[in-house]
Amino acid sequence: MNSLSARLPDNTRRISHSTRGHGHGPIVRLMSPSDFGQLLKPFVFLDLFETDLRLFGSMPLHPHSGIATITVITEGNLRFDDPDSGTGLIGYGGVEWMRAGAGVWHGKELSAGTSSRVQGFQLWIALPAALELAPVDSQYLEADAMPHAGPARVILGEYQDVRSPVRAPSGITYLLVTLAAGQRWEYQPPAGHEVLWLSVSRGTLHSPEPILEGELVAFEPGNGALTLEAGDQGDAVFVLGSAVPHPHELKMGSYSVHTSVQALNTGEANIQRLGERLRAQSSPEPGTRSTPIYK
Repeated sequence: MNSLSARLPDNTRRISHSTRGHGHGPIVRLMSPSDFGQLLKPFVFLDLFETDLRLFGSMPLHPHSGIATITVITEGNLRFDDPDSGTGLIGYGGVEWMRAGAGVWHGKELSAGTSSRVQGFQLWIALPAALELAPVDSQYLEADAMPHAGPARVILGEYQDVRSPVRAPSGITYLLVTLAAGQRWEYQPPAGHEVLWLSVSRGTLHSPEPILEGELVAFEPGNGALTLEAGDQGDAVFVLGSAVPHPHELKMGSYSVHTSVQALNTGEANIQRLGERLRAQSSPEPGTRSTPIYK
């Protein structure tokens, strides 16, 4: 046993499942509703991306309904340029939040920043029934707007009495954490948060089982604390999510996740109408760095 993991308590939460996902280009899909999303809902998709910014922006505009996306940058930065939010850079700990709700087209609202490369996570959560057909809501938050508790940036929800400014549904906590080599950290989920997972973008963790760079692990259901320790070769950077379990069976379309077939049909009809309007409009002017979400 590693000397680090030997010092961790025996009663820490145990890993139940792990994956390294599957890659397509600069993106590795670590979770989708057909696999880990069924175990970890309301968390339903997780992508880890890392790319040369010369290639950034090649993703086409595409629609969603019934979910919210949360983009967190772990290395480098991206630029946002939005009529409602102004212009700025999202670096380590910065966030883009987009509640698709009743329907949205997006994919080009972020553009290359000042760094040569960028790495980050895009997480998608299934919305509760009361919000799955709500109006679109988006926020762009630079790093200095995001609070932290010790080594954790509080991206969604609340941790150690520190609350995120993101307008997310209740019952979800999402953190971005960096631990120095050998540093130990404990996470105690809020009451009712039976779902718990994490994914490492850089370095190695011990729980006491080793969790490697590029891996997503799900922990056994429960509300017990999780004790982690970074490996001794450098910093460990990871995201961690916990939540009250999503009570609905997921109803999935090509671009949508909803709580019922009726809501799914409504959401997909909405995004089809939006797509028809979008195609009828002229293309963005040449040289435009980003395209605001279409709602």
